Amino acid sequence: MKKTGRHPADEEAFRKRLGAKGLKVTAQRLAVHGAMSELIHGSADAVYEMVRDKCRIRPSTVYNILSELADNGIYGRRFSANNKMYFDVFPDRHVHLYDIRNNAIFDVEAGDLAAQVEAGLRRRRFRGYKIEGIDIQIVCHQTRKKYL
Repeated sequence: MKKTGRHPADEEAFRKRLGAKGLKVTAQRLAVHGAMSELIHGSADAVYEMVRDKCRIRPSTVYNILSELADNGIYGRRFSANNKMYFDVFPDRHVHLYDIRNNAIFDVEAGDLAAQVEAGLRRRRFRGYKIEGIDIQIVCHQTRKKYL
């Protein structure tokens, strides 16, 4: 597996996504997206630290904006092994490495691994449950400096 070379939506594309979902373009949403474009995977706390000096915003508002973007399919949600929620600028199905020592999440190129796992599990029955999706997160720790 290798690190992906994808880039988050630029401001104009982000504005269009908001409009397509019936959401207003606000300075706060633009500031949050700007921070997330740098972080790729960010917690509400990390995003707040990046935007608090750029616009008037509360930590709860940052969380609400991120949640709203995830609820509308503009961002994704990822949970870490330490039970912290991270948001992802790429809402599509893809594989992640989660560094348990540094609490960092990285996208990795894994071919069609996620699709293969999902196809295999959709054929299985889990009594009382319906699979809504597959989120593959490989838990690891860093062995070399600056590897990814």
